Amino acid sequence: MAKAIVIVESPTKVKTINKFLGDKFKVLSSMGHLIDLPKSTLGVDIKNGFQPKMIVVRSKSKLLTKLKKDTEKAKKIYFATDPDREGEAIGWNLIEHIGNGKKIYRVTFQEITKEAVLKAFENPREFDKKRIDAQVARRILDRIVGYKISPLLWKKVGSRLSAGRVQSVALRIIVEREREIEKFVPQEYWQIAVDLKKADYDTLLTAALEKIGNEKCELHSEGETQRVVDDLNNQDFTVSDISERQVKRKASPPLITSTMQQEAFNKLRFNASRTMMLAQQLYEGIDLGDGETVGLITYMRTDSVNISQEATGRVRQFIGANYGKKYLPKIPNKYKSKKSAQEAHEAIRPSDVSRKPADMRRFLDDDQYRLYELIWNRFVSSQIVPAVYQYKKIEIMAGKYQLGASGSTLLFDGFLTVDKGVREEESKIDFSHYAKGDPLSLEEVKPTQHFTKSPPRYSDASLVKALEEDGIGRPSTYASIIQTVVLRNYVVRDRGYLKPTELGGLICDLLVEYFSRIMDPGFTAKMEDSLDLIEEGEMASSDLLAEFYKPFKEELDYAEANIVKTENFVDKHCPECDRQMVVKWGRRGKFLSCSGFPECKFAQPFTVGVKCPEIGCEGELVKRKSRRGAFYGCSKYPECTYVTQELPEEN
Repeated sequence: MAKAIVIVESPTKVKTINKFLGDKFKVLSSMGHLIDLPKSTLGVDIKNGFQPKMIVVRSKSKLLTKLKKDTEKAKKIYFATDPDREGEAIGWNLIEHIGNGKKIYRVTFQEITKEAVLKAFENPREFDKKRIDAQVARRILDRIVGYKISPLLWKKVGSRLSAGRVQSVALRIIVEREREIEKFVPQEYWQIAVDLKKADYDTLLTAALEKIGNEKCELHSEGETQRVVDDLNNQDFTVSDISERQVKRKASPPLITSTMQQEAFNKLRFNASRTMMLAQQLYEGIDLGDGETVGLITYMRTDSVNISQEATGRVRQFIGANYGKKYLPKIPNKYKSKKSAQEAHEAIRPSDVSRKPADMRRFLDDDQYRLYELIWNRFVSSQIVPAVYQYKKIEIMAGKYQLGASGSTLLFDGFLTVDKGVREEESKIDFSHYAKGDPLSLEEVKPTQHFTKSPPRYSDASLVKALEEDGIGRPSTYASIIQTVVLRNYVVRDRGYLKPTELGGLICDLLVEYFSRIMDPGFTAKMEDSLDLIEEGEMASSDLLAEFYKPFKEELDYAEANIVKTENFVDKHCPECDRQMVVKWGRRGKFLSCSGFPECKFAQPFTVGVKCPEIGCEGELVKRKSRRGAFYGCSKYPECTYVTQELPEEN
């Protein structure tokens, strides 16, 4: 009897899932999308209801032929691709090629464990056409924007440039932040602290000036501050109040895609792409020895903080057994997902909470271990009772001046017993020697000058947070958005932070001027909401695409008619035809080209105006990039191989 066929999209899953299912099944991999829009053309019939023209991906035609052969005798095919929209579409597009005359089943699971996989195969379902429609609509939107605007950039700006529906909005956010930084003017401000002493107690008490009269203390110049300092030196200081209170600090929800990327950057310095690659490895399966391969975490593309009842029960049992009943809340902690979250998904959590990070250490490389520990700690701590701090404050009056000193002490660690990385630094102050009405002697007034700081550049973490807050993109897109703007040379990473290039700023300005709707974060967020409505069956994909395309076409026609291609001539002549050289743009940035192009195709890198210091070399230095960062090399390479990290000073 022919075996039932199981299709997964990743070859890593094949061996693991095949072992779970046994001899009655044969697991095969599609290696991602086998059927997709063509690369060479738009692939969307706009006049015929935006029908996509799906074709076999040329590089994967042999793989499809093999899949057809392997599934030829099978009577049943189970599609076990990822449990998101894209996974749904990957499987659906294969049906007409390998599913004719066969029984078709769709199975999904949040974790690659034997229990979860077998349970999924006991409860197969039909394909969700609404989810597929939403994914196809997203693909068509992205294709229309990319394939309509990019050729315009080639003609008007430079070759091999491109634009994307969501990535361009992310670029705008990065560029606008950079311009905020450039325009920022630091503002001076001053703070005042005083050292005080009680007559019968040797320890100094340092208090900060908080209010002058009933107004918050705001000092903006040295002269203004000095007048306050002089006045304080003539005041009598008295303890006006001592207060204390207990504050509970609750645990954070378990991780979702966006918060995992943020935490991984902030704590581990992983960029978004690296985080997702490591999470994919932990999800698809780790060899735990003795032939056991198992997924250590649940599916890592999710925007829901939900946890299944089964997983909640297991973690509560684990907490009680390992930390004690005092760490266990009476009822499970509940967290609320944002409105647009797909509630059928779970948060990212360990597939088996009993697999402690320390126990898994020997099976993982360093980065896998650190990310697994981050996920495990966050999940377990999310189901532990709050930490309890005692906050104390002493208030002091000196005429019209109000000062204060405060401190905190951790009374009960609660969830911090697991998630130690978020523990607050304690500032213990012993107030037991002070009482209301105590006079204090002034030892010293200490003014300090400060300047406001500009807003920081976006990191992977803060950009993902901004995109999520604005409703731009979805869990599966954050890493690719950042990766795309970096690969296009619109943005570079500078010490872990995202800095727009000159080319990125140029493209951003042009798109904002001529494609204001596409570049509007609010409009992009509305598109995401509309895609969710398609998945929920409350909107037809054809309606969304028609609503989108008409004003987009108007902007496109206007841009084609009005964008003027500028030629930036430089004081150099082509060595082949003696025409003047011009500055042009490509995916790698500026370069010099003969103004006689295409008759003369001479081009050379854009130099930085510094001659190569090698004796006898007449070249100039060019700024280049490598995986290790920026450097300068001779324009005569490979004839001259001079390189340097810093520009040499010219004599």
